[in-house]
Amino acid sequence: MAKIAVMGDYDSIYGFAALGLSIFPETDRDSAQQTLRRLVENEFGIIYITEELAAVLEKDIEKYADRVTPAIIRIPGVKGNTGDGIKSVKKSVEQAVGSDILFGDD
Repeated sequence: MAKIAVMGDYDSIYGFAALGLSIFPETDRDSAQQTLRRLVENEFGIIYITEELAAVLEKDIEKYADRVTPAIIRIPGVKGNTGDGIKSVKKSVEQAVGSDILFGDD
């Protein structure tokens, strides 16, 4: 079974540990870059990352966009939903399907 990781600020991710997921509290860009690289190298299949941290690591995340694994999925943090997660999913679906299935719902 694929390993699942969750990255972001501690307050946003600590609850995922109760579900048996591996959590990686990160707020520093350099440290988060190293952690993301380590998770990819250690064959984590799914990496959930808070939208706030994903915004900081956008270029690093783009490096893995064409790979089947890991799936890097943006999630809202405790500060709320920025909408970046929904945009990311929408973009992935558009690429897979070839059209906007939400019919222009931006």
